[in-house]
Amino acid sequence: MSVTPLLKIEGLKASIDETEILKGIDLEILPGEVHAVMGRNGSGKSTTAHVLMGHPDYEVTNGNVKLDGEDLLEMESYERARAGVFLSFQYPHSVPGLQVGNFLRRSVSAINGEEAAKGPEFRNLLKEGMEQLGLDRSFLARYVNDGFSGGEKKRFEILQMMLIKPKLAILDETDSGLDIDGIRTVAQGVDAAIRGSNSGALIITHYNRILEHVKPDKIHVLIDGKIVKSGGPELANKLEERGYDWIEKEVMANE
Repeated sequence: MSVTPLLKIEGLKASIDETEILKGIDLEILPGEVHAVMGRNGSGKSTTAHVLMGHPDYEVTNGNVKLDGEDLLEMESYERARAGVFLSFQYPHSVPGLQVGNFLRRSVSAINGEEAAKGPEFRNLLKEGMEQLGLDRSFLARYVNDGFSGGEKKRFEILQMMLIKPKLAILDETDSGLDIDGIRTVAQGVDAAIRGSNSGALIITHYNRILEHVKPDKIHVLIDGKIVKSGGPELANKLEERGYDWIEKEVMANE
């Protein structure tokens, strides 16, 4: 029995300022799966995240993207968020004056409805998530990302993901600025939100550190705007040991 992909990307090409960045990406994520995209700086990793979220600076020139069978590219950014796409930013912005607790309630309400953002069920989910991520209760009274350390910003984003329960979580460099314990904690949050659910996650990263804890179902190597190689967790170990040169040589040999 075949399983319908949660996310299906076919031949995706995208440009910014008339410079083509993505040159034909094909990717499928099934419900409950975690995939990772790895590559050097400038390979198109963050562009992929921004295009999926509908960043207005990027122009899609070719291809299709379906989320649960719906055409994602026809939606505005806010519609994609309401449809269940969550993007964890590489550099989250601070919002002075907006308390974390209010932000979380408003976010859950906007995506999942007002009833999901109140009552004992929401409070229990919030408490469990904060305990799992090592966040003190006083965190709720602070202003969003205002004076947060790098680790606090990442934990806060994972907490949002755990409460919103998106269909697709896109985590762009979510391991940056984290120490070993922080990486382990964030990885546990990703597993708690995705594994055994109908959701999926796409982790964008330079390094193998977070993948050692999340253990993705598939790893994709992006070079010059194309996925040139895919494999299991062992591929990340090989990249850690050998870098990307050997893959580029394989690509050139097959052209």
